Amino acid sequence: MAVCVALLGGESSGKSTLAQALERHLNDIHGLRAVCVPEHLRAWCEARGRAPHAHEQAAIADEQTRLIDRAKHAPGVDLVIADTTALMVAAYSALYFQDDTLLAPSLAAQRTCDLTLLMGLDLPWTPDGLFRDSPAVRDATDSLLRRELQDAGIAFQTVYGQGDARLQQALRAVGTALGRPLVKEDPALANGLRPWSCDNCSDPDCEHRLFTGLLSRNA
Repeated sequence: MAVCVALLGGESSGKSTLAQALERHLNDIHGLRAVCVPEHLRAWCEARGRAPHAHEQAAIADEQTRLIDRAKHAPGVDLVIADTTALMVAAYSALYFQDDTLLAPSLAAQRTCDLTLLMGLDLPWTPDGLFRDSPAVRDATDSLLRRELQDAGIAFQTVYGQGDARLQQALRAVGTALGRPLVKEDPALANGLRPWSCDNCSDPDCEHRLFTGLLSRNA
């Protein structure tokens, strides 16, 4: 069965861009057969020209999980990149409809992923003229995801940066999940330094300050 990498994050946080970049890089550079499972919620909304109602959320979440499972069991696939999971649908249900009943099953599905990457909030929020709501909703979604993942004991790694910088971070995490290096070793690690850890890891602002501080010192 293929290794599954799940990307989580609120609207306009770079999930789809990173998912597509990972798929191209892993296939073209590393010779892996990587497939990207797109966000079913967005496809659903685009097909109908509207956001789902509360009673439609569960079926959308179930279909996202089904698509990921099908890709994981497809012959010859090495790695599945899930451009979000059912947990995103559950998060939106909780935020928009005050319905948290989808959280437990979506977290159970999230546990079957080998690696969870949470998008950092350092990218500028941009409206798409269709479904994106506001930076406040993105922030609230990020907070909810962090809380639910931490309460459920599901490990996740936050990725920051733009373009290739974010891709390289993600590739390092994917390489660890695969048990093979996908990027050159970080000079900071070669000099005996170790990645930072934060006792207040639920605070994205604190996390971002620490991360960007390390980048500037190691530049």
